[in-house]
Amino acid sequence: MCVPSASLAVWASAWLNGAAAADDVLDALSAWGELQEFVAADQETADRTGLPVDGERAAGPALWLAALRRLGADNAALVLPVPGDVRGLGGPGPVARPALERGEAAVFSSAALAAVPNNVADGVLRWTVFSLSGSPIADHTPIGEAEHGMTIAVREAAATLVSLDVARHRPNVRAEIAEFISTRPGLAWPNGMPPRSLRVLERSVEVEAILRAAVEGDGGAVSASAAQARADALRPLGDAVRSARCAAIAEAVRQLSGQYRKG
Repeated sequence: MCVPSASLAVWASAWLNGAAAADDVLDALSAWGELQEFVAADQETADRTGLPVDGERAAGPALWLAALRRLGADNAALVLPVPGDVRGLGGPGPVARPALERGEAAVFSSAALAAVPNNVADGVLRWTVFSLSGSPIADHTPIGEAEHGMTIAVREAAATLVSLDVARHRPNVRAEIAEFISTRPGLAWPNGMPPRSLRVLERSVEVEAILRAAVEGDGGAVSASAAQARADALRPLGDAVRSARCAAIAEAVRQLSGQYRKG
């Protein structure tokens, strides 16, 4: 479920707050690639973090975690940027373009760093680490509000598609949705992961599968205008999924960090 940056944000936050061991972080990230590599986007970031500059031999996760600890990171946030909405990336800067291209990033505000993943080879996930040029504006949408928003968006999108006559039945669509869900990697989460966060993340995968099925073959649309109408109807649903995922990860990070502080 979700994306690599979600795993990194939750597990690194848990480790930074004493709720997970370093080996647990490495094991969790391996669900996205057997080999995890870390490089700095530029020399300044390399000097700050001790990571090799992109183009040199990459470092492993242990060096990255050590850099986070040394630079005073306390937790992370999941950012899922799209064109027109790059909140959480600290404003214009070198991280914006790669984060937009990938559609995700893990942001460590207190250390002024962000990490963007990229699949560079079979089983190899490389994280490029950027220094942030400004203070990220956090999205504080409560998880309950985000979950409700996703539910409402599903209903409204379905009703709109039916009214526009672009929700025609396609054979095997249920099988396509089930296959997409089944092929998502099975992820481990830290002990104490909030059940509500898990539920929202699982639901977001189901909704993402529905979105993909609706887009396939123009979702039954037979003209350019119908295709555009379908895209307009689905856009709020995509936004709701993004918001719900970010809220679920933020709630998980908040509770995992809070457990440590109370302990």
